[in-house]
Amino acid sequence: MTSFSPRSVDFHCHLDLYPDLQKAVSACETAKVATLAVTTTPKAFRRNQEVARNGHYVRVALGLHPQLAAERMSEVPLFEALLDQTRYVGEVGLDASPAYYAHFADQVRVFRRILTACAKQGDKVLSVHSVRAANPVLDYVEELLPQARGRVVLHWFSGTLSEARRALSLGCYFSVNERMFASPAGRRVIGMLPSDRVLTETDGPFIERDGTPISPGDVRKAVAELARTWGIQLDEAQAEIVRNLRALLSP
Repeated sequence: MTSFSPRSVDFHCHLDLYPDLQKAVSACETAKVATLAVTTTPKAFRRNQEVARNGHYVRVALGLHPQLAAERMSEVPLFEALLDQTRYVGEVGLDASPAYYAHFADQVRVFRRILTACAKQGDKVLSVHSVRAANPVLDYVEELLPQARGRVVLHWFSGTLSEARRALSLGCYFSVNERMFASPAGRRVIGMLPSDRVLTETDGPFIERDGTPISPGDVRKAVAELARTWGIQLDEAQAEIVRNLRALLSP
């Protein structure tokens, strides 16, 4: 992702959950959006990788979503077997919201194995889900994935200011979407983040505008909100985010 000149960054998008994966990939390529195509199960990885193989701007991440971890624990060995085929990992993490808390112990087992495998191989970049579980996520990252062995980007972070500060101290980045600016708590967290630790994301197709899923790579509103937050021009904010991506991915 660093040997080209993207116009913008979408560091968390489920391209394979749009009706036409090829069309979604092509949209990001045409718009020159550096896009991380996250997957929710290891079995989805190869198809995404095949479709995006010849592009310049889309990279595919190997994932096992925490909301699926309990029912897909049998795919952890497949995750481990595929890990050497990509630098990027996501969507992974923990989710302690009421609908998924009953299987939280299974999520933890899966997440620990993922972090251990990433640390063993090294040089991995992870897009991490942490709904109602920021501190446990950070506990396991601190224990199992030293900063020298991998880098973490917290996707759609909804934790507290103190949890955000802890994440920063552990070297984490944050990928920010337009929906996060809709709540005072989200704005407070974004406002305290150093601008050099921020990326943009769509989390498409889950974020909608007027009932229609956001287009892949369409981070314009998120960039505009960040520009206002930082008190700079839109093009300056966009350039800062691209610089941050380069820094994240640099050796």
